Amino acid sequence: MDCEMRETLTFPDLVRATPGAVEWQTASGLQAYQEAVAAMEARVSDIQRGTADELVWLVEHPPLYTAGTSAKPDDLLAVDRFPVHKTGRGGQYTYHGPGQRVAYAMIDLRERGQDLRAYVRGLEAWVIETLSVFGVTGERRDGRVGIWVAHPDGREDKIAAIGVRVRHWVTYHGISINVAPDLEHFSGIVPCGIGEEHLGVTSLAKLGIAASMADMDAALKTSFTKVFG
Repeated sequence: MDCEMRETLTFPDLVRATPGAVEWQTASGLQAYQEAVAAMEARVSDIQRGTADELVWLVEHPPLYTAGTSAKPDDLLAVDRFPVHKTGRGGQYTYHGPGQRVAYAMIDLRERGQDLRAYVRGLEAWVIETLSVFGVTGERRDGRVGIWVAHPDGREDKIAAIGVRVRHWVTYHGISINVAPDLEHFSGIVPCGIGEEHLGVTSLAKLGIAASMADMDAALKTSFTKVFG
């Protein structure tokens, strides 16, 4: 990773203003999407009331599509392939399924600067640093949400998605990183509005990197502390 990327990893305002723990949980099996949303909303309410710690929840979902607040109906190409869930997170259509690590981050921005743009940049930096553990250079692109991998021939593939919702300065939803999902499933949508021929999707497996979900989880935990304290 180059120096410019390293410099983006310092976000002093995203470190908690007062001491507090961040709890980590890992769901077993495939987590039903609507149940995950309900669990996140309940935890957000508890964090708002001061009765629960911040939480990073690591899950895998069964195959499904989600439609963010900017989703366009024409971008759903395979209407009947998988269940489609409308969600209040930002962004357009994306795919979730086995082999993709989803990290739902319920973070109290009242303790972390109350700057949503800085938080999204922090999520990007978290993903970039996590990918660097596997020798992958992830990059931001102006006008395109998520984290991208550039190829020498000019192609660029998306390897991670980001979508956030905030309620009274407590965040939920979060990031997803393609470890080894079935990438053909992305063909049922225009993922996150990607419609240009030189843009696609990729995964660690497609890049020739054999990483387990446990490997990914360890990298996520280590990288999180570098950005969020």
